Amino acid sequence: MKKKVYEFINTNSYFVKFIYTLIILNVISLILASYKEINYEYHPILEGFEVFSVIIFSIEYILRLWSATHEYETGTDLGKRMRFVFSFPGMIDLLAVLPFYLPLLIPFDLRVLRILRLFRLLRIFKLGRVSKSLQTVFSVLRESRAELSITLFVAFILMVLSSTLMFYVEHEVQPDKFENIGMAMWWAVATLTTVGYGDVYPVTGAGKLLSSVIALVGIGFVALPTGIISSAFMTKVQEEKSKKAAEDAATLITTCPHCGADISDIKH
Repeated sequence: MKKKVYEFINTNSYFVKFIYTLIILNVISLILASYKEINYEYHPILEGFEVFSVIIFSIEYILRLWSATHEYETGTDLGKRMRFVFSFPGMIDLLAVLPFYLPLLIPFDLRVLRILRLFRLLRIFKLGRVSKSLQTVFSVLRESRAELSITLFVAFILMVLSSTLMFYVEHEVQPDKFENIGMAMWWAVATLTTVGYGDVYPVTGAGKLLSSVIALVGIGFVALPTGIISSAFMTKVQEEKSKKAAEDAATLITTCPHCGADISDIKH
């Protein structure tokens, strides 16, 4: 029974699509509830849908926890369930429903309750369990983490260096805008990312020259992570296509092209 439940919640296409749809509807519901007019008029419907969703997600979490003994090959039943609880998907599943139950058990300030309701957005991460596309994205990020870490580290050093230089160049002229290196770091982030809000900017000649150089350098460093992820993603997609093509070719060899019968054991 436990094995059947495990296979149902993980492989049944109808159940997976139902959970997929429910997660998306939850995010849409959260967005609609932020509009005062919609929330005022349809509050009972939105609240009822919230309760319904929490019940479904809670049942799903309990079933996954109960059948987690079939998810891992080694360890005791208790150990396997604990591994599920502290796994990333398990934590997401728990945090997606926990904010609904906590105020029922422990009295909270309403402002804290509003913050807790933001955890409902974590349900979008549950899509990774049922979405092959998201699984591919997470796989690409894991495989590219070394290159991304180096790029982000260099960008951090560049940000600290540029904000420090700009502080010493502009502090005397704009003590309110460049009061300290921390405030100059805000300018560095806006410049390196080429956003340029315009609230803080250099006015001296040296500051403008430094800002121009940093902006040009920032274009390259901001584009680097994008290029790394894009390249890794394309490689991953090509690998998936090659794997599928090999599997299809193997299927054609072992099955009759006319009737589909297995001909792998036929001797010529």
